[in-house]
Amino acid sequence: MSHYDLIIRGGRYFDGTGGASRICDLAVKDGCIAAVADVLAGSADRIIDADGLWVTPGFLDTHTHYDAELIVAPRLSESVRHGVTTVLVGSCSLSMVCAEPEDASDIFTRVETVPREKVLPILLQYKTWSTPREWVNFIQHHPLGPNVVSFLGHSDLRTAVMGLEQATDRSVTPSKAQMAQMENLLEQALDEGFLGLSTMCLKWDKVDGDRAWSRSLPSTYARWGEVRRLNRILRRRGRVHQGAPNAANPLQIVQYFSETLGLLRKPLKTTLIAMFDLKGNRTVKPLATLVAAVANRLGGDFRWQLLPTPFRLYADGMDIVLFEEFGAGEMALDIKDQLARNELLKDESYRRKFRKFYKEKLSPRVWQRDFGDAQILDCPDVSLVGRDFASVAEERGIHVVDLFLDMVVEHGKALRWSTVVGNHRQPVLSRMVQNPNTLITFSDAGAHIRNMAFYNLPLRFLKLVRDSEQQGQAIMSMEHAVHRLTGEQADWLGVQAGRIRPGDRADIVLLDPAGLDQDLEQVSWAEMEGFGLERMVNRVPGCIRHVLINGKLAIENETFTATFGQQTGYGQFLPAGQSQEGTPT
Repeated sequence: MSHYDLIIRGGRYFDGTGGASRICDLAVKDGCIAAVADVLAGSADRIIDADGLWVTPGFLDTHTHYDAELIVAPRLSESVRHGVTTVLVGSCSLSMVCAEPEDASDIFTRVETVPREKVLPILLQYKTWSTPREWVNFIQHHPLGPNVVSFLGHSDLRTAVMGLEQATDRSVTPSKAQMAQMENLLEQALDEGFLGLSTMCLKWDKVDGDRAWSRSLPSTYARWGEVRRLNRILRRRGRVHQGAPNAANPLQIVQYFSETLGLLRKPLKTTLIAMFDLKGNRTVKPLATLVAAVANRLGGDFRWQLLPTPFRLYADGMDIVLFEEFGAGEMALDIKDQLARNELLKDESYRRKFRKFYKEKLSPRVWQRDFGDAQILDCPDVSLVGRDFASVAEERGIHVVDLFLDMVVEHGKALRWSTVVGNHRQPVLSRMVQNPNTLITFSDAGAHIRNMAFYNLPLRFLKLVRDSEQQGQAIMSMEHAVHRLTGEQADWLGVQAGRIRPGDRADIVLLDPAGLDQDLEQVSWAEMEGFGLERMVNRVPGCIRHVLINGKLAIENETFTATFGQQTGYGQFLPAGQSQEGTPT
């Protein structure tokens, strides 16, 4: 009779392929799934009763910014507690691989709203690597919580080769030698198992520090010829390009569109940020749907990233990237000193500009620019808490922009407010998540620590599908929903994850579906390990019961095990470019 490390008995088993689920037993031995059977004979060091629970592959979070947190708090507990066993870092052109510590900090901190005074010391203390090979060696010897996959960031790559100031100078193009160096580093990264290259064309994302303060990210200064040369490498190697079009230039999507096509050549796997049903621009969703459908029909391999929940953002005063999308907001955020910024906000000529931008309806936008659709959550004047800015402005007889700016000047970051900018219409969202040209992702975990929290993104998606099923209007089967969060993403990205069949790595989640009955959009505050900060997080008590990573219990009965995140770690660096069977693609 066989003896196993662990047996999971009587759970509803989802294998991650989208195939029919069933009640059965699973056995784990030496970090892998050893057997699956309706009734499994044999003994084990540990047996878990999964009656009434769902047994699924560990979830993949394929858009995070854990690059700095991974260094000092590698167990990434805020994701693991929600069943995420594989995370993807290096998104949005922002890896921490090649650039010098100060450069890596400055291209990351303002964009991702993690304080520079926290990130820079971490990089100065720990960053001993400057090549993809050295970074992978560091990660392979690091006590990881979940498994890790990585892009190489174009801003990181460009800065390392050209220097931060030249990389953010529109008049400077890389020399032949510099271009060759970038290509060589990208080739090395792919050899080491990096997933591909992430780029950024969105000019709202700005550099921190003193040397290139408020310039856009280095990737935005690259001419398309430079990107095309790097794409040739990705296409030849069958790897992935992650990008973000410039929202101020919607036609720029044509460049990405042309690159992914495969009519006369190998298609380029391309995933872009992001498909949204925006309040401020309802043309974005139908146009995104059309672009993806046409691209894939013409031989492309294209996926939009899709957040499967309302896109709610939080702000402290003006501390949010939404104001970077129009001139007046950008002017204010470009000023570091709060007193100097307040003087600008009080200036009447500035306010006229702000009001002009605020009422423009045809300019490209993410934010709907409607302070009436924003709720005040916290304020020294407690009488305003729970109200919207427009109603308060009407009561006081002033323009809503003047009210908002007055409140920012008076209260600064003590004024906290929130708004939903998109994915607010559930029927539309339900249709969007059925779109096969999307990836269910975009949590941004590890970043925007006071602006948004989607750490439980997989559970929000399962709740959306489960609720539709209970209402008699199922948008897809639960098996397909689990597949979308696991095997589907692993297959498209080309990494070995997202399945729990015999021989697969034992990344397993046991969840109680009754836990999905609660409000999953509520946020809590918790310590950001290794940073000495508080951040917005999610808590879903009674849902995720157990989590196994590489066959080891990371969470047992909703509690992190004593050994999780200690010396040896549980996760692995997962190299890209292999099929689920482990053969090169």
